[in-house]
Amino acid sequence: MAKPTTPAPMTAQSMVSILNIGFRLKGRHCTAPALAGVRLYTGGMQNWDPSVINGSPLFETLRYHGAVWNATQWPELAELQAVVDARGVVSGSGCPLHLAPQDARTGAFEDRYEVRIYREGALQLRARNWHDLFNLLVWITFPRTKAAINARHYQALLERQSQDALNRGPAQDALTLFDESGVIVAASDADLLHDVRNFAWKRLFWQRRERVQRNLRCFIFGHALYEKALQPFEGITGRSVLFEVDHGFQAWPLARQLHVLDKRLAHLVADHASFQATRELAPLPLLGIPGWWPANKQESFYDNTAYFRPGRRTGTMGVKAT
Repeated sequence: MAKPTTPAPMTAQSMVSILNIGFRLKGRHCTAPALAGVRLYTGGMQNWDPSVINGSPLFETLRYHGAVWNATQWPELAELQAVVDARGVVSGSGCPLHLAPQDARTGAFEDRYEVRIYREGALQLRARNWHDLFNLLVWITFPRTKAAINARHYQALLERQSQDALNRGPAQDALTLFDESGVIVAASDADLLHDVRNFAWKRLFWQRRERVQRNLRCFIFGHALYEKALQPFEGITGRSVLFEVDHGFQAWPLARQLHVLDKRLAHLVADHASFQATRELAPLPLLGIPGWWPANKQESFYDNTAYFRPGRRTGTMGVKAT
């Protein structure tokens, strides 16, 4: 079986070059546009209209893939495969990732979604589907972490098979929750992470607003969250892993930030002492993040306790700055 390899280093210049090759956008510039006000997705849910991605702060991490959002129609499987190949993305076992149309499930162990990824590198992808496209782009953005999640799922499935267990365990629940709804919170100010853990939303997002804008940054990981962000609503909430980072982190280029976070998160996922229960993942009301939703410019926005819920201390998962 192939051994895991290190994905090719990602830089802003190299990623734009890769995506230009993959999508063959003639005469188009692939730099990410500046942040703008939030736009709602108004088309049919599977219509190709990337304008909301180019205009919403919730998609800042994925907007790094500039050429995807400059395309005039849904990318074909072969075009997306070219991007995957250029990035050198591999499964949890080290198999090169290849995209496959979704087919009917037989129920056999070897046909399970995570098993096919692990053993064959086969990532099933539905054509013209936002959920699956976002999942693929997260694979490209955080390749080490996605491979580590795949390896953990595969190992858990083997254990379940050996024990004839019907239901997945709490570790798989935690991994799936983060895979679908995860957010990485990176802060150089430990007080801000303390507020997240303690549900101190108004203190965090309003009273410490300037500190948040200087010293904290959030990166959406979960592909289901990206799909929800096409039509954001008051209630949209992620489940977060908290990282304390160096003070210079916020000034780094996005490519460097993503590279460092991917390595640290992959290391955390690979540690079987982590992701043992969903309660380890701190809730994060996304629309409270300064700049991510127009209404949060008003202090009264944070008085909505149906959204900014109080709670007990949680979200202990994460690591100190290294």
